[in-house]
Amino acid sequence: MASSPYQVLCVCLGNICRSPTAEIVLKHYVKLAGLAVEIDSAGTSNYHPHKAPDVRTQRVARARGYDLSHLRARQICREDYDQFDLILAMDEANLSDLHWKVSNLVQQGELDETVLDRLALMSEHDPKFPRQAVPDPYFGQASDFERVIDQCESAAQAWIDYWQSNPKILRRQS
Repeated sequence: MASSPYQVLCVCLGNICRSPTAEIVLKHYVKLAGLAVEIDSAGTSNYHPHKAPDVRTQRVARARGYDLSHLRARQICREDYDQFDLILAMDEANLSDLHWKVSNLVQQGELDETVLDRLALMSEHDPKFPRQAVPDPYFGQASDFERVIDQCESAAQAWIDYWQSNPKILRRQS
């Protein structure tokens, strides 16, 4: 059997601020670490279908060396629960929504309950922001967008450290 890359999905509400930032930041850290991990992002809602990330998100990210301009918002779909090995919610509200959706699909016989084990917070292993929400900056100021990047960088490094300490996690068979 050939192995395929481990796949991670970053999820927030609208997929235009936090989760695209988390996607790009995590991709950057994965590349630096030389890990075989593919990352995508989605929203629990369909508020901004096919829209580019928020201009403020892009501006702050660009200033920090990240390019989000090619990303487009999408809503998480049924197939994502099969495809992704790990689904990272940006906060407890989105994690709860994901648990609810998966639980309903399990009850309908469309998913195995083990999918629930693949749901986690972005900050799950982050020692600097332990299990803290990546706050939604949408109605905030520039400093709120900076904080999103700060937390995503810290959480991304924590996930890299976790995977490097537990290399069997990244091994999957296709």
